Amino acid sequence: MPERLAEMLLDLWTPLIMLWITLPPCIYMAPMNQSQLLTSGSPLELNRLSEEQRVLNRSKRGWVWNQMFVLEEFSGPEPILVGRLHTDLDPGSKKIKYILSGDGAGTIFQINDITGDIHAIKRLDREEKAEYTLTAQAVDWETNKPLEPPSEFIIKVQDINDNAPEFLNGPYHATVPEMSILGTSVTNVTATDADDPVYGNSAKLVYSILEGQPYFSIEPETAIIKTALPNMDREAKEEYLVVIQAKDMGGHSGGLSGTTTLTVTLSDVNDNPPKFAQSLYHFSVPEDVVLGTAIGRVKANDQDIGENAQSSYDIIDGDGTALFEITSDAQAQDGIIRLRKPLDFETKKSYTLKVEAANIHIDPRFSSRGPFKDTATVKIVVEDADEPPVFSSPTYLLEVHENAALNSVIGQVTARDPDVTASPIRFSIDRHTDLERQFNINADDGKITLATPLDRELSVWHNITIIATEIRNHSQISRVPVAIKVLDVNDNAPEFASEYEAFLCENGKPGQVIQTVSAMDKDDPKNGHYFLYSLLPEMANNPNFTIKKNEDNSLSILAKHNGFNRQKQEVYLLPIVISDSGNPPLSSTSTLTIRVCGCSSDGVVQSCNVEAYVLPIGLSMGALIAILACIILLLVIVVLFVTLRRHKNEPLIIKDDEDVRENIIRYDDEGGGEEDTEAFDIATLQNPDGINGFLPRKDIKPDLQFMPRLQKRVARRSITGCCMKKKTVENSDFNEQRPALQKEKRGY
Repeated sequence: MPERLAEMLLDLWTPLIMLWITLPPCIYMAPMNQSQLLTSGSPLELNRLSEEQRVLNRSKRGWVWNQMFVLEEFSGPEPILVGRLHTDLDPGSKKIKYILSGDGAGTIFQINDITGDIHAIKRLDREEKAEYTLTAQAVDWETNKPLEPPSEFIIKVQDINDNAPEFLNGPYHATVPEMSILGTSVTNVTATDADDPVYGNSAKLVYSILEGQPYFSIEPETAIIKTALPNMDREAKEEYLVVIQAKDMGGHSGGLSGTTTLTVTLSDVNDNPPKFAQSLYHFSVPEDVVLGTAIGRVKANDQDIGENAQSSYDIIDGDGTALFEITSDAQAQDGIIRLRKPLDFETKKSYTLKVEAANIHIDPRFSSRGPFKDTATVKIVVEDADEPPVFSSPTYLLEVHENAALNSVIGQVTARDPDVTASPIRFSIDRHTDLERQFNINADDGKITLATPLDRELSVWHNITIIATEIRNHSQISRVPVAIKVLDVNDNAPEFASEYEAFLCENGKPGQVIQTVSAMDKDDPKNGHYFLYSLLPEMANNPNFTIKKNEDNSLSILAKHNGFNRQKQEVYLLPIVISDSGNPPLSSTSTLTIRVCGCSSDGVVQSCNVEAYVLPIGLSMGALIAILACIILLLVIVVLFVTLRRHKNEPLIIKDDEDVRENIIRYDDEGGGEEDTEAFDIATLQNPDGINGFLPRKDIKPDLQFMPRLQKRVARRSITGCCMKKKTVENSDFNEQRPALQKEKRGY
């Protein structure tokens, strides 16, 4: 087959080549332009040109001859003739040699240096290199001297349809909403062809669908894929595989083709309503279930996905709408029924609810498909459970007067067993809330009594907790708070609000307010406090002071006259009777101390002591205090001086750690050391005072001998080497015997 194709091409090209060689350069594109020929030709040859040739030569100068063409992929038995170079200087005497240089010269293209024929000796591929630039020159055969300047020309490789179209980005994926109308654009694809798009139809592509009909179609030239059927349903089929072909040569027979795949996915739209799996649901729940507990779940299925399948659940009807609620689980897409109020088996044993599931996101384009919601019936059966006692009230408020008698009934709490069995109830007080045990309760009827006296002034409120326990099941208990308010009775007399002390100026005026006092009462009457003030009956006509009640429930004490003198009387005591408005009223007597003081002209108190009158004029209190401090300091110095002198005259007393004392006696002998027990009596060392005297040495008579006294003695023991001397002197005669002792020391 290749040989046959080569022969056909050769038969086709041979006449054309011959024609191209024989025609003028402007037609067959000779390698040498006319200007070169004219330049290189002689005047004689020029004159031989006919007029027609001259016209042609003149017009030839404006043509571009420097292009040659060669067919790609040609593989004949002989090299393919591309073209021929020729110059008018060549008379045919074979004295001219043609030289070829440039791209592929000698390797791809060869030239016959005599005839100027150019042949392609290798198979060419336009997709690898589309054109070659070469340079031709005519030289003298013998001298190789250029006969003409070099001429550059191009050999272009002509394209043949040797490349099939390719989809470089395939395979493709696209998405289109389900239920789309006919002709909805899905996507577009693109194929490329490596052949020359300018020359022929080798790169002209036409698209078609090989697989995927009748669902999709494609535009032959633009490759836009569209839906070919309306209302494709994702729930019926979600994914489609489309095979697309691209064919060159305009789709004609003999063209090359390439294919790719397109996966089309139908995206979901909300075109399906929710639907309950069953029309009736049954649930049971104990009556003592905790509030908020999930009782059951209902689910409405939706063929859509994602947010198009989301539904909200509601209770739209039934006899338990107040006791139950339903919430939506976004993950599981179901409805959870929960308890919102307590159940009572004894009151109602079953409930019926009507629940509805409705799509949240509704597409108005498909509203004609009907309501996007569904309903179902839910029956809930309440199961009996052993419940704890129930008090008649969630809280109790009791009141009692603070003077209530012991064991009197304050109030009562009641409770019952809500179960059918109706177990008896026992009542008790949680003693953690009544640590002082001020209250008791009757275990059978729940009456609360007073155990200890109450005092409202100490505590107004008492909060206790009552426990109710089933007798048949002690594990069933209930608690209720009981608040007990202590009511006030008038059991406290009023008294001064604080300890008052009034100051009266000697230069005060009659009617001057000395002091304003107020009263307080620990009681708390309903209408507030109202006090009455009065003087004692025997002092009603007090000559010095009078009282006046103020609007703010206080009392002002006023002076009746002036001329008070603190030298005559420094302090006045004014008893005041204070009464409350209770029933019966209580009263008390409080005494106000009024002190007479010296004041300045503007009424400022300066001194309230009588001794201030005997002070020297011009000597202030600070100066007197300083003088007194100096006197005390001098007395302390004198006492210290006398004490030191007395200690100086006392005899020397030496105490060792063990308080061992003995009389000092002089002996004119040498002792036997510590082991000599015959030289002295060891009892003297153990008991320095002796019994009522001392014990002298038995073997030697001392020089000096004094009778021991009862006073304390000083013992000194001197040891040199192994010898010991003893000396004894009475404490009282120590100073008198000092010379003798010194003499004895020198002799020793």
